[in-house]
Amino acid sequence: MISPPSSTRTPPSARHCAVEFQALPPRIGQVRRIVSAQLRYWRLDTVLDVAALLLTELLANVHRHADPGAGGAGPAPADKHCTVELSLVGDRLTVSVHDHDPRLPRVRGAASDESLPTSGRGLALVASLSESWGVRARPDGSGKTVWFSLPVPAPEPAARVRGRAGRAARDAAAPEPPSGPAPVPPPAEVEPAAAG
Repeated sequence: MISPPSSTRTPPSARHCAVEFQALPPRIGQVRRIVSAQLRYWRLDTVLDVAALLLTELLANVHRHADPGAGGAGPAPADKHCTVELSLVGDRLTVSVHDHDPRLPRVRGAASDESLPTSGRGLALVASLSESWGVRARPDGSGKTVWFSLPVPAPEPAARVRGRAGRAARDAAAPEPPSGPAPVPPPAEVEPAAAG
């Protein structure tokens, strides 16, 4: 489920998007595509790849590790329900993943030899590629939120021109169309070719 932008405690220049779903492999790919499309719509192509990669790592963690029943209460362990939120405020994009498992994740240290497992590096990747990241337990004990933020460049001046002002600027730059039919040049005279 995609929710409309939030109107509570959000500055007028902020943008917000949320997607609720089950963190199962086919759905993770769909949510990644939805988030990528939203970031393109917000003209955040410069951070799209990193944001999508880090989001995929967080969602894979929900799929692999989240156990909503781990705290003794909550939904059944098979419930991998989570919410992804995107928030763009000023020059920061924050991506949050909320799940129902109250246990907080641990960052594994990097191994120095070739025995490094193929899993267990997601949060280390989030820590290394994001500007900042963190984990918040829900006050009611019903889960947690893992988030990261990325700096976003200011939009190009041309991208800021919208609405009537944008049309007026475009129309002012366009040449004035001619009034009436275009003149037709007289037919060219053709000289006979020399025989030879």
